[in-house]
Amino acid sequence: MLLEAGTKAPDFSLPDQDGNTVSLQDFKGQKVILYFYPKDNTPGCTKQACNFGELFPQIREKGAVVLGVSKDSVASHKKFQEKYHLPFTLLSDPELTVIQAYGVWQEKNMYGKKTMGVVRSTYLIDETGVIVKAFGKVKAAENPRQMLDALA
Repeated sequence: MLLEAGTKAPDFSLPDQDGNTVSLQDFKGQKVILYFYPKDNTPGCTKQACNFGELFPQIREKGAVVLGVSKDSVASHKKFQEKYHLPFTLLSDPELTVIQAYGVWQEKNMYGKKTMGVVRSTYLIDETGVIVKAFGKVKAAENPRQMLDALA
């Protein structure tokens, strides 16, 4: 179950695409768009990442950063970032620590088969670390614009 608006965002530390440790508290004083996606280099995830990349300058103008999280490895994130020239941070969570803390590891129904996986979800976290908005089961292509509008 997704965390609700008004909840303190769980702090975390995860490796980024370059192997550096990134913590939520590194962004105190900035808004954070924290988005969870199933897998690097899949059609929906690529569209979502590229759209965030295109809107990134406008997102930065509004004082926000973008952090993408999946259970892919650091090496996978690096290739994904380089292939699509993504200007924002991708975080690797193979242990599902943060994915579970934010309630996005859920049962999914794929062609009648139930499996556990990351449900594409996005949080907007304010400058003090409080969740302002939570969007579950977002549409990959539309989500970046939705988040830009949420910053207004």
